Amino acid sequence: MVTGREPLADVRAAVEQGDWQQALDALAASGPDADSAEGLELRAQGAYGAGDFEGSVSARERLYARFAAEGNETEAAWVAAMIAMYLMMDTGLMAPVRGWVRCAEQHLGGHGEVPAHALIAMVRTYERFMSGDMDRAAEQAASSIELGRRLGVPPAVVIGRVATARIEILRGDVTDGLAQLDEVGIMLMSGQADPLTTGMMYCELICAAQGLALHDRVSEWTDVMERWRHGVAFGGINGRCRVHRAEILKMRGPCDLAEAEALGACEDLRPWMRREFGWPLVELGNIRLRKGDLIGAEEAFTAAHEHAWSPQPGLALLRLAQGDVTAAAALIADAIAHPFDVPSKERPPFGDLRLAPLLDAQAEIACAAGDVKTARTAAASLRSIADSFPSRWLTAGADLAEAKVALLGGDFAAAIDRACAAMAAWADIGAPFETASARMVLGRAHHHTGNTEAAQLEWKAARAAFEAFGATTFAAEADRLVSEAHDGSAPHPDRSTMSATFRRDGDTRTIDFDGRTVRLHDLKGFRYLERLLADPGRPFHVLDLVAVERGSLPVSRVADHDPDLSTAPGNDGYPAIDEEARDAYRRRLREVDEDIEDATRANDLGRLELAQRDRDYLVAELARAVGLGGRVRTEGSSAERARISVTRALRYSLGRLAEHDAQLAAHLERAVRTGVYCEYAPDPMAPMRWDV
Repeated sequence: MVTGREPLADVRAAVEQGDWQQALDALAASGPDADSAEGLELRAQGAYGAGDFEGSVSARERLYARFAAEGNETEAAWVAAMIAMYLMMDTGLMAPVRGWVRCAEQHLGGHGEVPAHALIAMVRTYERFMSGDMDRAAEQAASSIELGRRLGVPPAVVIGRVATARIEILRGDVTDGLAQLDEVGIMLMSGQADPLTTGMMYCELICAAQGLALHDRVSEWTDVMERWRHGVAFGGINGRCRVHRAEILKMRGPCDLAEAEALGACEDLRPWMRREFGWPLVELGNIRLRKGDLIGAEEAFTAAHEHAWSPQPGLALLRLAQGDVTAAAALIADAIAHPFDVPSKERPPFGDLRLAPLLDAQAEIACAAGDVKTARTAAASLRSIADSFPSRWLTAGADLAEAKVALLGGDFAAAIDRACAAMAAWADIGAPFETASARMVLGRAHHHTGNTEAAQLEWKAARAAFEAFGATTFAAEADRLVSEAHDGSAPHPDRSTMSATFRRDGDTRTIDFDGRTVRLHDLKGFRYLERLLADPGRPFHVLDLVAVERGSLPVSRVADHDPDLSTAPGNDGYPAIDEEARDAYRRRLREVDEDIEDATRANDLGRLELAQRDRDYLVAELARAVGLGGRVRTEGSSAERARISVTRALRYSLGRLAEHDAQLAAHLERAVRTGVYCEYAPDPMAPMRWDV
């Protein structure tokens, strides 16, 4: 600190520049002033920007206690409302939010209108919105806008307008709601809101369009948010933007980029999100499912479920991909009967829109099970939603569901018509995975009419699209259909086992395949591949592959004995919940219990149920954070780093191999599955025996 300067000047300057760690360091050197009212507010801002969410809330709790003890009612009310806002944004726990709002209101009982009233209305707007009470949310949004304008609180105006627009959309007035969101978007782009409000509301615009499956708008606003965030966004905003980018890449491809963005979002959001951390985890699972990484998808969906976030319909579709049609049907039926209703800004909180992805999955699963009645009902419901909420994506989804039902019922002409419509719409939108999926159905319909040539054209086009997208499992299925259609009019090829060599001699790798010999400089990825080829069909944990490649473990699968290597002693993992967060969770439990008591006294059964869910979540999180003997559990980062390293090494090596033998490289790219577990799974119709 410069001698003679006002003690907190350096802290303020660092906060204004967004240099959060510098702000905290300067604050630590500022002596007693660090515990002043201004020092606590600066600590809250610096900690939030640096990723210490609980530290930020704790600083504001101390600031609130100071103002309350001094009898400074209006300032105490403002800080209490700010705490409520941050808890609402990042925890998804509405009971503590309601508690802090009530606390703020109690301080204002004898006062006229002050800015805290606008902030309270703003928080209550989204507390009611996220809890599914649209009527009360609309009332609070109108109050937030009015008070924000009158009392000079711009965020209350912007947030109230966004909430009003989202409510209009959910009530069915899509055109007016979208027009209102466009107006807000212009306000944000012109810099009329502070960075935190701007980032959160960009996220809201994208989520509203995402709920309607308006992916052109989603893409446009995601690009705007991406350009805006650099050097401006802080807190969890960067991570939220990365989730939206992952969602776009999940549609556009390739899968590898989408997965990398989703993983990055998970890392960015880990310090901020609590319950809503399930949102990026589900996106990661959906991307891995498309990629064909079923083990990785299961891992992500399970983690989302552990955060009290619904993994559906992804988990049901995963069971379908694993061949368990009965389990898939049961899971999706239960998800539709009991829709996800945990408070969230990221998904439609009520109504038919939140059912559309579930119904789409149910139609697919029912067709796979041969359940015509369920498939027809799901398709009809999808059509009704598409008619109520104009969206080309929803319409294409209804078209494809109807095509599958028609195919199942033997109406091949109708199947061709509906599949063509879906394919054309998705191709125009720019969704290659969905376009290829429609081609698969169209090919089957043509095949049933005896038009084998047309069927093969569609399946070949689908195969090429899936391969370019990185959806290897789906590409393999398209390839199988092409081969089977060809086999129907040509002699069966020889299915005898082929032999090949994959040997290392010093720094040289010798590969013999189909009469061709290739010699390459040995690479780390080839050593991973050698282990996989030696035991086809056996999944290996990436930590095992790394250990074997380094020679630190014998060639035996340690994970057979200890599959959860990420929690093994000596692992460099991080705590599932750090000490400060555990203390904060205990405080939240007290706040939830107070909300439960208040709801019980008021006989508010709806609020009581929501508060009890918050309590169950917090108890589960605390239990997850503490292991046997009271030891703190850790979540390993080693496994994820190993996963990324192994995947990159394998792909680089296969890329080098493709320069010398494209056919062999293509075979290995189809047959090698990567993820937390890696496996060589060749086509059983074309068996291979490797000499390694």
